[in-house]
Amino acid sequence: MKMDRKRTDRDLELLAADPRTRRMAAYCQHGRVSTYEHCLNVAEMSLALDEKLHANCRRQELARGAMLHDYFLYDWHHWGGHGHGFSHAHQAAQNAARDFDITETERQIIESHMWPLNISKLPRSREAWIVCLADKVCSLKETLTER
Repeated sequence: MKMDRKRTDRDLELLAADPRTRRMAAYCQHGRVSTYEHCLNVAEMSLALDEKLHANCRRQELARGAMLHDYFLYDWHHWGGHGHGFSHAHQAAQNAARDFDITETERQIIESHMWPLNISKLPRSREAWIVCLADKVCSLKETLTER
């Protein structure tokens, strides 16, 4: 277990340092929090929730899906946010599949993280449920405290 944690932490560090994911730092997500910071917050919270809840998630897929869950690469504020909540998960999954070698579980994590807003995209794995929950908690915290 300790070895898996170290490997996952290293994998997350490498993905977070990748110039492609670092591009998310150019876009504001919630308050003063960039999309990059938000994704890193969600990844860290997802890993913590996995441990706290003893969910026994596949930690590498959990971390990668969380880090890429908002990899949509645009400023949603410029178009008023209309429809963003419904469409960005699909766009993020397409971008992640184009730029990274993601697994089907990672794709599903990304596509379902906006449930229940996207009612047809029900999370289908423990990993997807954890990221969906972590995203809601981090989004609320960032929106309320980072303005």
